Amino acid sequence: MSDQPDQPKAATAETAAANAAVTFSFDDPGDHERASRGLLATHETGRITIGDHPVWDTAGHDFLRTDDPAPDTVHPGLWRQGKLNAIHGLFEVADGCWQARGYDISNITFLAGEKGWVIIDPLTTAPTAAACLELANRTLGERPVTAVIYTHSHLDHFGGVLGVTTQEAVDAGDVRIIAPIGFLEEVVSENVIAGPIMGRRASYQFGPFLPTGVRGQVDVGLGQAIPLYLSDLIAPTETVSETGEELVIDGLRVVFQNTPDAEAPAEMNFHFPDLGLLCMAENCSHNIHNLYPIRGAQTRNALAWSKYIHEALEMWGDTTQIMFASHHWPRFGQDDVKRFLALQRDVYRWMHDQTMRLANQGYRPMEIAEELTLPAAFANESHVQGYYGTVSHNVRSVYNRYLGWYDGNPANLNPLPPVESAERYVEAMGGVDAVLGIARAAFADGDYRWVAQLVNHAVFANPANVEARQLQADALEQLGYQAESGTWRNAYLMGAQELRHGSPEGPIGAGRFLLVAATAEQLFDLLGVRFNPERWTGSDTTINWHFTDLDEWHVLGVGAATIHHRPAQRDDAAAAEITIDRATYQRFMDHASGATVEGEIEAGSITVTGDVEIVRALFATLDVFQAPGLIEP
Repeated sequence: MSDQPDQPKAATAETAAANAAVTFSFDDPGDHERASRGLLATHETGRITIGDHPVWDTAGHDFLRTDDPAPDTVHPGLWRQGKLNAIHGLFEVADGCWQARGYDISNITFLAGEKGWVIIDPLTTAPTAAACLELANRTLGERPVTAVIYTHSHLDHFGGVLGVTTQEAVDAGDVRIIAPIGFLEEVVSENVIAGPIMGRRASYQFGPFLPTGVRGQVDVGLGQAIPLYLSDLIAPTETVSETGEELVIDGLRVVFQNTPDAEAPAEMNFHFPDLGLLCMAENCSHNIHNLYPIRGAQTRNALAWSKYIHEALEMWGDTTQIMFASHHWPRFGQDDVKRFLALQRDVYRWMHDQTMRLANQGYRPMEIAEELTLPAAFANESHVQGYYGTVSHNVRSVYNRYLGWYDGNPANLNPLPPVESAERYVEAMGGVDAVLGIARAAFADGDYRWVAQLVNHAVFANPANVEARQLQADALEQLGYQAESGTWRNAYLMGAQELRHGSPEGPIGAGRFLLVAATAEQLFDLLGVRFNPERWTGSDTTINWHFTDLDEWHVLGVGAATIHHRPAQRDDAAAAEITIDRATYQRFMDHASGATVEGEIEAGSITVTGDVEIVRALFATLDVFQAPGLIEP
């Protein structure tokens, strides 16, 4: 393989030795048997496309479908997890219950109701969901879809809904859409306000733009990869708000457990009492999960998470024969299910309690992250290993949830910003040549964490310094090769790739699929995030908005530095009045669409009465978010 500067490099001797030294005591056939059990059929080609666009291709990970041992560029634990996630097809979970796995990062579950399919979590994209539905219909006999259950508010559990049903079928009452309370609000709030930067950071977490292979993207830990296509959303027709609530869904009795603020802000587990089946949503998986995903999100509540798993064990442990979830493979047999749930419960409680024990002794978050490692109680089970979340960043997240970003050291209250700090560090160390000299010596010793930290100053001080960029890329690459966590590996390798090839350019939007479901108030919230007061040349004013399709009036106030919003009102003294429908306003808020005031007025989709220049001035203030560089200024 090529070792040219712009290509992935081989593992160094230090990395090869580090990976060779990894041992674990759970490399038994149990997980492989569970992950393969009940296989009925596979997708004809493993390749899912829209026209010429590949959305998913199982062949990209064929390098994992061998008996080869872990190469020296992949952590053996992640290699093992990747091989398990590479098993794909339609699997019988229990009588009347099947899962398609390995055609998206998440699973889609099919239950046979009295009249048709009850579907749990229709994946991330319509093409992957449609392909899995077709596989189920072809293998098991065609049934109409009668209900869709969203377990929680993350994209990969609802974004493929248009692959299994239509808005028309839902509106006609032919298909029920069931979700936990707060689902729609959390979907929009998590992804719209911070949508552009979260999407950019997600490219680091999941690595979709890395080449697959032993020097590239291997696995995410939670699943193989993410599909490369847009997502959609149909709003729920009914929500579940209380633990113990029971619904009959196409003849199937389902009892729910509401679990807000655990793995997602809105999430629920549920039990099928007549089938002995338990769905643990994404609250349990075959790895340690994130208390804070590196794409960005609200920090999750480890203590509540542990207690919810305990509650599920207490409620249903003695009446469950099979447990399945939204990722990975099921657990079979009551004893196995109960042991699995108990250890999952314990690992989140351990991270919570031990973090706060050390915090109360005065340890700072970075110190706690170095101090805590998984104890022997968790050493013999693969499902509590750090293939996705890690102890290191989870304990920092626990600390942050209770105590915030400040670690108690006054030197960290108001540090210099990254570029100025980097310039001063480089100068204090004798200039960039001296910094790189120290870093090269550290690299030769295999001290890649220190190289990455040190050379980061050189890159921020002068992003055009090719030698600094290449050395930083080399260090990040070796850290990626050694990472047990798929998300850490992806982030390190994405950083190396962008240092060598440059960061992406161009506008990034908030996601049309989410804006379709956003309320008018949420769209005004997004306008506030895009409002740049430096471009506002007017005085304090108000503008009336009339949404014709919603039959709603809103008042938007614009001041020198901010906006404010009053729903269900109309201001007789407003400077202007905009008549618009929500779809047009959505186009404005998704700035990647290129919509302009003049174009929409000319097209007749906007009518402005009063001071049209005020309206033009407002839209002229809105920032267009460009894809930011994450490893350089």
